[in-house]
Amino acid sequence: MEKLLKKEFDKSNVIETYSLNVNNIIIEINIVNDITRPVPQYVISISNISETTKLILEKIRERFISKMSLDNLEAVQEDANFDIKEKFKDEIRQLVNDNFSNIDTKTVDMLTNYLIEENLGLGKIEIMLKDPNLEEIVVNGHESVIWVYHRKYGWLETNVHIYTEARIRHYATMIGRHVGKEITNLSPLMDAHLLTGDRVNATLNPISSKGNTITIRKFSKDPWTITKFIKTNVLSVEAAALIWLAIENELSMLISGGTGSGKTSMLNVVSNFFPPNQRIISIEDTRELMLPKSLHWVPLETRLPNPEGKGGVTMLDLVINSLRMRPDRIIMGEIRRKAEAEVLMEAMHTGHSVYGTIHANNAEETVARLTNPPIDLPKPMISAVSMILVQNRNRRSGKRRTLQIAEVLSNGDVNVLMQFNVNTDTMEKIKQSQILIERLKLYTGMTNEELDKDLKRKVKVLTWLVKNNIDNVDDVGAIISKYYRGKLNIK
Repeated sequence: MEKLLKKEFDKSNVIETYSLNVNNIIIEINIVNDITRPVPQYVISISNISETTKLILEKIRERFISKMSLDNLEAVQEDANFDIKEKFKDEIRQLVNDNFSNIDTKTVDMLTNYLIEENLGLGKIEIMLKDPNLEEIVVNGHESVIWVYHRKYGWLETNVHIYTEARIRHYATMIGRHVGKEITNLSPLMDAHLLTGDRVNATLNPISSKGNTITIRKFSKDPWTITKFIKTNVLSVEAAALIWLAIENELSMLISGGTGSGKTSMLNVVSNFFPPNQRIISIEDTRELMLPKSLHWVPLETRLPNPEGKGGVTMLDLVINSLRMRPDRIIMGEIRRKAEAEVLMEAMHTGHSVYGTIHANNAEETVARLTNPPIDLPKPMISAVSMILVQNRNRRSGKRRTLQIAEVLSNGDVNVLMQFNVNTDTMEKIKQSQILIERLKLYTGMTNEELDKDLKRKVKVLTWLVKNNIDNVDDVGAIISKYYRGKLNIK
């Protein structure tokens, strides 16, 4: 069972209020900063359904559940393509009509959708999935309220409580079944995704000793772009211009950082600079990237084997296959294993531009991860990577910043060119390039003066994008495409 806790709060403690429209149900969100609580609260209230109506809906819900237990609901979902919501929609609509007289069709549809999500969907979690301000939604067992990670306020407690472990397990089972995955006592861990692309991890008790868990990392419908990164001071316009120059001239790049630091977001951002006349292959465990429509982009996704151990498609399978697809650029979601890294390095050495992410906290640690087990590559081989970008999230403030921009020398060592200064909240140039600029001069035939002029031109374009609030991924891609074709005229 799941309930929306009645949350009484002092309005003077409300630091932000906004509304969501979920299937014509108006949801009010209040962010409440009560000093008696350890963290602020994310309080959900349903505005356009009265308390009397909610009581009647609860009785309808109980009648429906009494006729159809969770076990029966799961039994009719054995086919992953089966739409259980459509199967019972007419039945629930009839129950609404029986209990409410003289209501219009729009209201019937609204109340029917409300009951469908409560009984056959993810309940109040569906509301949180519709909130673009949230990045993570986590269920930590039946003893705890649901927590969320808010873009602006970090971790927040909600007023939503799932009271039974069976209900949490049902949600996890339902999510997995829709994408052909399962979670059982024999396989108590599951990585999956919702049909909307949101990533889901689930665990069962006793692996998670306080109860069953669900962690949902939301797929951004409005992905990060270079304009948004500059606006929010994730990196400076000068740093962005240097990254653009490297990408334009097909230099390979790795993006490192800790969990939640913005590695995939940066990978999406650097893809803004890809030219439209090249073929791009992306390889991910779960689709997170969203590149501009103007690009020639083929996204590939891994697949786990079925319960019989057949049909799996690994990251390595896709990396090897991508080399047969005539790619100009290869994007790899995350480098984890030696075989994957070896194939990617070989791709770099044979003229492909490669971009990927790896878990490491700074540039030197990135090289250490690549050159020690389990990846364990020879250090000189790392020189095929021209640039390393390091992302960082300050866990106290929640701010994400580009921590370092480094070049990789011919012996595999790193030379940090730009570094984030925490005290001034700015990127600073700390060292001169030893190899990156020389490599660019070799590939482009440009002089130092010409490279400097080109960087200034890119700074001008980026500043113009920010000034004109062009931050949609497709709009940014269109502008960059015009730039490459020599048709961008800005003042």
